[in-house]
Amino acid sequence: MPFQKVQSEKLSSAVVRQIELLILRGILRPGERLPSERDLAEKLGVSRPSLREALGDLQDQGLLTSRAGAGVYVADVLGSAFSPALIQLFSRHEEAVHDYLAFRRDMEGLAAERAARYASDTDLKVIDEIFQKMEAAGEGMGADLDADFHTAIIEASHNVLMLHMMRSMYDLLREGVFYNRQVMFQQNTTRADLLEQHRAINDALQARDPFAARRAIETHLGFVSQAFEDQRIAMRNEDIARQRLDHEQHR
Repeated sequence: MPFQKVQSEKLSSAVVRQIELLILRGILRPGERLPSERDLAEKLGVSRPSLREALGDLQDQGLLTSRAGAGVYVADVLGSAFSPALIQLFSRHEEAVHDYLAFRRDMEGLAAERAARYASDTDLKVIDEIFQKMEAAGEGMGADLDADFHTAIIEASHNVLMLHMMRSMYDLLREGVFYNRQVMFQQNTTRADLLEQHRAINDALQARDPFAARRAIETHLGFVSQAFEDQRIAMRNEDIARQRLDHEQHR
């Protein structure tokens, strides 16, 4: 018979499973510091020896890391998504920018469609709160808010594999690996367009319209791709014009 005696679970194993799920679901994020040992043991309702055993197991798995005198942190598990050499390669070749944006368009379109269908009311409130911050920031809106908005949509799609994969993509956006938003979006009209595109995404999600949400994402990232191409051409033309001017001045 395939049955085995039921065994009570060790407290440390229950703690391991709970923290694993919090990391898997993206609630505990890479680099986030856990509460102190005393506070965490109290929150979990376990003894400190049981907690220490659980934290040790999670560190052995590579999910947590201990910093001397600073506490226990969620390991930077996303850091392995792209090697430093590959990131440098991305930053040197424009082809990678177009592929990055095309990949995001496809994945985020699907995520927005899923979010419109499966997001909870609280998920949609988080997305709306971030949009309100973007609106308040106006021209000062930076890469962090942009990435936070798109991350919230991925979180609302409730697909943990997509969440962890796309978070690594947004880290590259924050770091300006693929393009510099400050250089690309120099015109105020362009910044206003970006805000309106995010508004359209938010409106579609709040209305729980999956097809409109997907179209809004695709329109937004298509615009970003074209803006990058326009800026690239403008910079190339300026370089050529400066060469001509320098030649004329020295004839």
